[in-house]
Amino acid sequence: MAFSFANGGNGRGRFRGGYALSEMNVIPLVDVVLVLLIIFMLTAHVMEFGLEVEVPKVRQVRDTAQELPVVTLTRTGEIYLNDKPANINLLGQLIHERFPTMKAVYLRADKGTVWDGMAQVISRLGEANYQVMVVTQPEEETARR
Repeated sequence: MAFSFANGGNGRGRFRGGYALSEMNVIPLVDVVLVLLIIFMLTAHVMEFGLEVEVPKVRQVRDTAQELPVVTLTRTGEIYLNDKPANINLLGQLIHERFPTMKAVYLRADKGTVWDGMAQVISRLGEANYQVMVVTQPEEETARR
């Protein structure tokens, strides 16, 4: 093992008459970056964007790729039109402005929503001459058996 001393090799004193070490210690920086990377990797799959609505489960499933008018009713009674807050009194008008050719609206309500709020939304959409289709989630295979 080799040692180098800045003061000529006598080992007494610290940097006496010699040069100072000017290297930056990057080990703490690397440690912090790796810890942040691990935290990000562990929490990235947990983050979901959008509204948290747990819809009821059913057997029949249909998929679509086009943008459709979706009215979301949260557990607390808040109403959204395609992830944007909406007023129940202006709901028909908002749908007509954003989707002028659509005649049907999808209603996505949390399964814990009070039925009265859902009935009010269905009634308002019916008054605006929209067909209301309820969004559900497919049952799992193990739950069917």
